[in-house]
Amino acid sequence: MDVAERRVPLNRERVLLAAVDLADRTGLDALSMRNLAQELGVVPMALYKHVANKDELLDGMVDTVVAGIPAASPAGDWKTAVRERILGARRALLRHPWAWRVINSRTDPTPAMLAHLDAVIGLFLTGGFTPDQVHHFIHTLGTRLLGYTPELFNDATPLPPEAQLEMARAMAPRFPNLALMAMSAAHEAATVVGSGCDDQFEFEFALDLLLDGFDRLPRPA
Repeated sequence: MDVAERRVPLNRERVLLAAVDLADRTGLDALSMRNLAQELGVVPMALYKHVANKDELLDGMVDTVVAGIPAASPAGDWKTAVRERILGARRALLRHPWAWRVINSRTDPTPAMLAHLDAVIGLFLTGGFTPDQVHHFIHTLGTRLLGYTPELFNDATPLPPEAQLEMARAMAPRFPNLALMAMSAAHEAATVVGSGCDDQFEFEFALDLLLDGFDRLPRPA
């Protein structure tokens, strides 16, 4: 960072954007108030004028990411709009792979998370569903509303295809149905959930099943 950049006065937005960028580059575990202060060219105490502590920093980082989820196009029907909004959330999390861990650790939703939830609820209501139906939809979708399920954002390194195939063969005598499914899957070593799964396809497959199921429910006259 050059001298001119260091002279730019700090504000909350600049602190949060720098924290998001640092987490993107170095990972969440490497993020600390000291490292962030060094990145901004200030002493650590300067950060506490804008965020009270590390937890508030993380909440602000989540809000920065979630606030970037694009609004759904008003031209489509409710199903298209909900799908577009949720997949937009997934794209945001894929750009910031650390964010799901922070979201998953929060006991209370942040303001941007509540705004996103409010927008999705509004899309369902415009589709003619009752508030009670929408309440069940929200529970059914779970974290998928924010673009992730834990198994599709896993830090573990998957086994190579050869090792997974060997494991499937070894379990075949005792668990033949499980082994058959494992061996029949198309192996893609780069996926997060392991060889045999296309992460994005799995996410969209389940999302579409849920939305199609919601669509079959009767609406009030």
